[in-house]
Amino acid sequence: MQPAGGTEIQFDYLRKHVDPGVLSSAQITTSIPEKEPLDPIKPNILWLKNSYDQPNLAPWFQNKENHSKYDWYVFNSHWSYEKYRMFFKIPEDRCAIIKNAIDYDELQLKTDFTPKEKIKMCYISTPWRGLEVALNAMEKIKDPNITLDVYSSTIIYGKQFHDQNDKEYTALYEKAKSLPNVNYKGYCNHRDLVGILKDYDVNCFPSIWEETFCISAMESLAAGQLLITTDLGALPETCCEFPIFIPYTSNKEKLTIQLAQCIMKVQQILKNDLSGHLQFQQEYYRRFYDWKFIGTIWENFLKGAISVKRNK
Repeated sequence: MQPAGGTEIQFDYLRKHVDPGVLSSAQITTSIPEKEPLDPIKPNILWLKNSYDQPNLAPWFQNKENHSKYDWYVFNSHWSYEKYRMFFKIPEDRCAIIKNAIDYDELQLKTDFTPKEKIKMCYISTPWRGLEVALNAMEKIKDPNITLDVYSSTIIYGKQFHDQNDKEYTALYEKAKSLPNVNYKGYCNHRDLVGILKDYDVNCFPSIWEETFCISAMESLAAGQLLITTDLGALPETCCEFPIFIPYTSNKEKLTIQLAQCIMKVQQILKNDLSGHLQFQQEYYRRFYDWKFIGTIWENFLKGAISVKRNK
């Protein structure tokens, strides 16, 4: 299996929503500098999804002589751009911010917001982003009407990554399988996942990872789920004022207690008729994060970059 994480999915959408002639006239590299040879004729664009502190790119950026190699650096959030600008002093006049987006041909939206006795929650991220905290919180939840389905695996980043890293999370998977209020589902491909988000009331995502954007949070909100998450990294930017935010702390025990308290209050929160709130969520993300809209931004940006390169 080939990697099918957020970077790969967003690149597939870029190919779908941007004119092929325009796209082929630029060299776009994702995240890792110079993993593809720089093109001598086309504008070279580094589309950055990875965080500023990742070991496969931080040393490259620390060498200022590298900064002139790319014509443009495209970031998926203001948060990420500011980190690179602050830590590496990258040239601001070569930077652009174009956010990730949703393909509404695939995403299915929640239509029934009627309060229910049973609350269905999901965890849909990689195991190192907060699964341990989510499971520890569910261990404290004794209400049988609150359940969590876990869609989490390392296979999303390909077989090689899975074979090298999955054993680190075996204990978490086993714990998920052993808890009576948790159902471990394992890997779910993206196309299927965006079709079933509407079946869940809550995305339980106690993030302990500095996200540069967070596609899964965006898609959950766009589908109409209530989101419980932390305020770490770019999450406040991606999620705006819609989620229940837990103040991030590196103390996992305290974070677990805070999450458990939020989960226990979810039933009451959902009984307060959140239909207007959740429908506004859906409208907000459709207006600003639809690939039909973001694709236009990309196409205009690429045309400009191509024109400048040709006229040099």
